[in-house]
Parts: sequence; C-alpha cells; structure tokens
Amino acid sequence: MCSAEPINCFPMLVNILSNTFLRLFNSTARIRVWSEPFYSTQSPEVKSDIFFICLSYMLILAAGLPPHFAVSSMEDYKVKSM
Repeated sequence: MCSAEPINCFPMLVNILSNTFLRLFNSTARIRVWSEPFYSTQSPEVKSDIFFICLSYMLILAAGLPPHFAVSSMEDYKVKSM
C-alpha cells in the first residue's frame, strides 16, 4: 500500500485512519491524502534559472577554496608545524 519510507507511509496511515473513523460514524464522505515531498516545477525557465544559480554558486565556491587551502598550508609552513 505504501513504501517503507516514513515520508510516504505517514500520509497513507492518516488516510486509512481518517476513512476508518468516517465509516464508523456512518458517513459517506471520504478523505484523500497525498504526499509530494519535492516541489516540482513545470516551467523550463524556472529550471534553467535554478540551474544557473547553482552553477554560479559552485563556480564561486570552486574559486574560493584553493586559496583557502594554500593560505592554510603557508601558515603551517611559517609556524613549522610539520
């Protein structure tokens, strides 16, 4: 009925319990519960915007990390920690 992951199984459990209680009280109404854990975008423009934002973030990160390691190793060399 549902996968073993808690994010998918909890809404199904709520659905089963709520519909069971409705049947116990002789109601004809039904409750539907669904889970969509990830936001899905339909527009290709939004997908490309997200891609370029992530790409620019990764480029800035890639440009900033090597100097950090170089400065760290130069400080170790000056202190003669090795």
